[in-house]
Amino acid sequence: MRAALLAAVEDPTAMTHSWLFTGPPGSGRSVAAKAFATALMCPNGGCGECEQCRSAAAGSHPDILWVSTTGSVIPVHEVREVVLEAAKLPGVAQWRVVVIEDADRLNESGANALLKSVEEPPRHTVFLLCTPSTDPSDIAITLRSRCRHIYVPTPSRQEVERVLLSDATLGLSAEQASWAAGVSGGHIGRARRLAQDETSRSKRATALKLPQMVYEPGAVYRFTAELVAQATAEAASSMTERDERELAELEASLGMGSKGRGVAKAQRGAAGQVKALEKEQDARRKRMMRDSLDLALIDVAGLYRDAMMISAGAVDGDGVPIGGFQHPDMAATSRELARRNSGEAMVRCIDAVTECRETLKLNVRPEVALDAMAGRLRECCGVV
Repeated sequence: MRAALLAAVEDPTAMTHSWLFTGPPGSGRSVAAKAFATALMCPNGGCGECEQCRSAAAGSHPDILWVSTTGSVIPVHEVREVVLEAAKLPGVAQWRVVVIEDADRLNESGANALLKSVEEPPRHTVFLLCTPSTDPSDIAITLRSRCRHIYVPTPSRQEVERVLLSDATLGLSAEQASWAAGVSGGHIGRARRLAQDETSRSKRATALKLPQMVYEPGAVYRFTAELVAQATAEAASSMTERDERELAELEASLGMGSKGRGVAKAQRGAAGQVKALEKEQDARRKRMMRDSLDLALIDVAGLYRDAMMISAGAVDGDGVPIGGFQHPDMAATSRELARRNSGEAMVRCIDAVTECRETLKLNVRPEVALDAMAGRLRECCGVV
């Protein structure tokens, strides 16, 4: 990976105009794409010290177009705007770079709108697309076939720990960095949040209570309802300020609240635009809520994985699962689950959690999806 990117930076003849960065969540695929974009801006191949590198790292370089979304999809009208911007000549650098961090959020219309530019981009334009994988569910086959593929693997625990300790802004001790790296599952961004945010640590601890709640009649269903309510409230509170600002800006642009001749005529259709904005904001809150639940379910699946490995005897001389614990601080819970259940039962529990994650993507009500999962977990563990 590194050799291919360095060759493209150092030798323009080795440049490919469309790149696809893939890797598991938290592997750093978007970070790799941003570093590559920064190196393309730098006259020294990415020195990290010049004005070009500093402005690129700050996200303010005029020749880098950053594309991301907090919604469920990247709207096709935004893609068309990106295509128009990408066609412009670079102002200060050799290349004009377009970084699409959430290319898996492109729907069919958006992918088709982008396809022609990715297939035959202007000579001075480079597209960097980031997705979890090359699977057709993550990126259109037509886009994938026009891009050079770069795979970014999940970093090891030691690599994550080294990244945390090298960030002076975090101010972590070796013990704190080691813990965050050990429970993050190779997700660098999450390791940062767990290391410095008490709320993130509390949410993780709450989610990991679920396997124990399965054995308490009725309690598990109340617990899943609380998880959904907590995720919903968190999404709403985190988006309140942004939603209010967007609404105020839209109303100001439409002249709502103004008086005078011609105002009523100018405001025709304003209600429809406000309604469209509210619909977009609602979709964004739902995505945040589902992402929060998905993260909790990943933690739960990791705990069942630890129990499965112990139950199956896939451990080293110290009783530690091969490859290490996903949740070292919950080793006692993992061993208790393994004592009470067979390895096969733990596999079925993991399947139940995975199916719930997939169901959430289908716009099923979260309460229904989690209740169904709770019922399956009780059945797998022999509670019912």
